[in-house]
Order: sequence, then C-alpha cells, then structure tokens
Amino acid sequence: MNNKQFISELAQRMGYTAQDTQKMVYQLIEAMGDSFQEGDSVAIQNFGNFEVKKKLERIMVNPTTGQRMLVPPKLTLNFRISPTWKDQLKNGGAE
Repeated sequence: MNNKQFISELAQRMGYTAQDTQKMVYQLIEAMGDSFQEGDSVAIQNFGNFEVKKKLERIMVNPTTGQRMLVPPKLTLNFRISPTWKDQLKNGGAE
C-alpha cells in the first residue's frame, strides 16, 4: 500500500476528505518527529513503541585493509511492535 492508497483508505474509514486526512497524517508524523528530535519515545496503544536509542562510539575494522577506524556515536530510531500484533503476525494474520 502506497501513501496515496493509505490516505484514501483512512479518509474513507474516518469520513473525512482525502485532503483533510492527508493534513492530519502529516501533522501526526511531524509531531512524532519533533518528539524524536527531543529524544522522547512515542507509544501508540495496541500498535507499538517508537524509541530513540543512542549507539555508543565503537572501533570498526575494515576487512579489506585491516585499518581500524573510530565510528562516532549516533542516535537511532527503533520500533517495538505490540504483543497483540506480534501474535497475529505469527499466526498468519488470523485473529
């Protein structure tokens, strides 16, 4: 499902126009992005949890040259799915 299909499906379910639904989805994504920039996690009930985690700096070895390099620390975004959805996916999507 691409973005356009998702927006039209959501608009149909909610009873809004596609333009209004698109604005709501973009506002949701923007608000989530702002929370991630602040280092906060976002939990969506019965869906999952988005967390910002910090990876520490580490030493990496180039396999071809054997040269050691220092990889700087960075922030990554992780998603942990809710147990309900995880069980449904394991069972092939059947409830």
